[in-house]
Amino acid sequence: MQKPDIPANEEKRLGTLRRLNILDTAPEERFDRLTRLAQRLFNVPIALVSLVDENRQWFKSCQGLGVSETGRDISFCGHAIHGDDIFYVPDALSDERFSDNPLVTEEPHIRFYAGCPLFASDKSKLGTLCIIDSQPRDLNEDDFNLLHDLASMAQDEINGVVLATTDELTSLLNRRGFSALCQQTLELCKRIDRKLALLFFDLDGFKQINDSLGHAAGDQALIDFSNIMKKTFRQSDILGRLGGDEFVVLITDSDMNNTNYLINRFKENIQNFNKTREREYTLAYSEGAIHFDSERHNSLCDLMGEADTMMYKQKTWKKSSKV
Repeated sequence: MQKPDIPANEEKRLGTLRRLNILDTAPEERFDRLTRLAQRLFNVPIALVSLVDENRQWFKSCQGLGVSETGRDISFCGHAIHGDDIFYVPDALSDERFSDNPLVTEEPHIRFYAGCPLFASDKSKLGTLCIIDSQPRDLNEDDFNLLHDLASMAQDEINGVVLATTDELTSLLNRRGFSALCQQTLELCKRIDRKLALLFFDLDGFKQINDSLGHAAGDQALIDFSNIMKKTFRQSDILGRLGGDEFVVLITDSDMNNTNYLINRFKENIQNFNKTREREYTLAYSEGAIHFDSERHNSLCDLMGEADTMMYKQKTWKKSSKV
């Protein structure tokens, strides 16, 4: 087994990593959503945001692996931070550097690894966003571009380039965070020909809840609605609150049948909530659902605009039908 070398700028690199105060911090959704997305788009069992510390690699985000760190001396990421591009091992058993590595011969039985370095603002390499499989596999040019893009998103989060992306009340992405991540996701899925759908929700009767029961009840209604969204949709889907009582979901890698299944499941979960609730309000909503079409939708703005129009038509029909 070949242990990773120590970079020439190791002292500076470790100083930069520690000044970020990110090591041994709690999991954060802003990183977890990226590793879930990588896991789904590449169809791999393991995806990580790995930071290479002095004697260990520690996982800021970890999908599919039951540990939070491993020794640096056996890490693949320790090798990856020596280069500026993706470090790629198609079959670890056929690679003399890794064939007897305990991460290969024992759990998780790594056969395939690809890790893109994550740079700090001073160009120090902190770690990687990496994907791992227990089967050998190859990557094509589109795969490399996709991994680069996902790593760039993780790098921006580490360096604080993307600020204030979370809605404090619901913990969903806010408008800024949703727009930034979804625009990049849309471009990635266009490139690799993956299906996308966008759902636009607007609460019905939200003003009445605020006016009759107070803003605390209104806030709780928004929290309840967001919690049902989290319960319904898949971890790789991107959930956001645009503001007020408007919510959105970008469903990745989903055909029409699966999208309709999720829409119906959400409806059922809302109905079940209303049946068992112990509060003075019920939750109701209007929706717009649009599947991405590259000929009609040039941007996320196009997609959201069409979904918003459909939602508004449904809301208008509901109001007119009550007259």
